[in-house]
Amino acid sequence: MMVKMIADFKEHDHINGQFLIGSVSRGVNASGAAYLNLELRDASGSINGKKWDVNPDDDNIYISGNVVLIDGEIIKYKDNLQMKIMSGELVDPAEVDAAKFVKAPPIPKEELIKRFNAHVDSIKDKDCRVILDYLIAKLSPQLYDYPAAVSVHHDYASGLLMHTISMADIGDYLANYYPHINRDLLMTGILLHDMGKCIEFEGPAVYKYSLKGKLLGHISIMASEVAEATEKLNLKGETPILLQHMVLSHHGQHEFGSPVLPLTKEALLLSLIDNIDSKMVCVEKNLETIKPGEFTQKIFALDNRMFYKPQK
Repeated sequence: MMVKMIADFKEHDHINGQFLIGSVSRGVNASGAAYLNLELRDASGSINGKKWDVNPDDDNIYISGNVVLIDGEIIKYKDNLQMKIMSGELVDPAEVDAAKFVKAPPIPKEELIKRFNAHVDSIKDKDCRVILDYLIAKLSPQLYDYPAAVSVHHDYASGLLMHTISMADIGDYLANYYPHINRDLLMTGILLHDMGKCIEFEGPAVYKYSLKGKLLGHISIMASEVAEATEKLNLKGETPILLQHMVLSHHGQHEFGSPVLPLTKEALLLSLIDNIDSKMVCVEKNLETIKPGEFTQKIFALDNRMFYKPQK
């Protein structure tokens, strides 16, 4: 049996090691038996895993955010490596070596914070700025350390910061392209929209959903945070309501988790920018280990589509 990183896996390897569980879905085979489709992760990358012989205990083991000691075999399916899982045992969080699962951001954290602060400093509207400053102070340092997702996109240390800055860069450009947009409102909405993930997740390094995250979700959490900040800061007028609306509608559609649809120009543009950045990063993540001229496996977050990697 071998202890190696995912990036070094080869067909026929017999693996026994700890893996972070990313996305989890349940399927049914042709015989009607249930199986688990899993994303297994370490700091070097991810691999699809299949657990065919599902038993009742598996529902308490293979949960997104858990670290599991897995015994399995590496096979090739449709030209992609996959792990056939024989067995798995939940690892006590106190015994987890977090360094094995923390993927570094593509840009150093200190540079990300500098770029984030530059976007904050560009906002001149007093109500926007006071709400933003209040919530940044309250939700740091998680804001600078947490991922943007447990899996799917920006699922690494400081991923939330990277996602927010990428969106802010796009928003800053589009605000100039569409001069009728209230730039300060758009940029504040972008900087605030996912801060609820500082409460939705818990770490410190191997991230999973908190109780509030599971029961409330980051959208409703952040809308409540904006409302609470508004009350404590004794703000009047419609700016706080507009910001709450942007948070509540930023997933763009009811079926994607937004309780309301975007009903202002700034809210609509925010939702479109979020959609662009999250999906492009999701595609790029899945293409990383694919050779030119081949397709990815089905990507659940993108309607189970398989994406092609051109040869040029």
